[in-house]
Amino acid sequence: MVLGQTLHAAGADDPIRTMFIMDKFEILNNDDNSREWEGSFYVGYDLDKLYIYSQGAATSDGLESSQNDLVYSRAIAPFWDIQAGIAYDKTGDASKTWGEIAIAGLAPYFFETRAALLINSDGNVGLRLDAEYEALITQKLILTPSVEADFYTKDDPEMLIGSGLSSLEAGLRLRYEIVREFAPYVGVTWEKTFGNTRDFNPVDETSLLVGVRFWF
Repeated sequence: MVLGQTLHAAGADDPIRTMFIMDKFEILNNDDNSREWEGSFYVGYDLDKLYIYSQGAATSDGLESSQNDLVYSRAIAPFWDIQAGIAYDKTGDASKTWGEIAIAGLAPYFFETRAALLINSDGNVGLRLDAEYEALITQKLILTPSVEADFYTKDDPEMLIGSGLSSLEAGLRLRYEIVREFAPYVGVTWEKTFGNTRDFNPVDETSLLVGVRFWF
């Protein structure tokens, strides 16, 4: 997850910049030996940026699901951005496009958070929340707990989502920064679906994982 950016004056001291971060790139020891990713890219200035977010999962049979966002991001306070754009989800052969508005930044106690409100042409409204916290054990060893929750107002069997609380995922990852830009990690993750989503796609599993985090 990328933080909201501190406000600075624009001008000659505010050059255009880019950043790519693959926050999670991992293999899970679940039944499918899933490969999962979560990353982002931005280009822009201190106040104004264009972000691409992507996360998803694949197996040996191919892509399982993905969530992708393209948003314009505007800093509204130190470490807080408001964002607007579109999201594109894919589940198996089905896909869905959403309009999106979000807020991202650093919550009290240094939790990195993002909350996204989505609406699609079918009138379905979604809310996606995620938060994580980085606890420095040493300068190179970092423990990161995280949680994600998805909510929807309507059932969409084609996309395997149901109304109400759809899914909840919690994880704990321990990484070692060989250099700041490259860090292997190990961890554990728990995921569960609820309500009608559970009828379409029953999931309740805990998985060990190994992965790498990198950025440039």
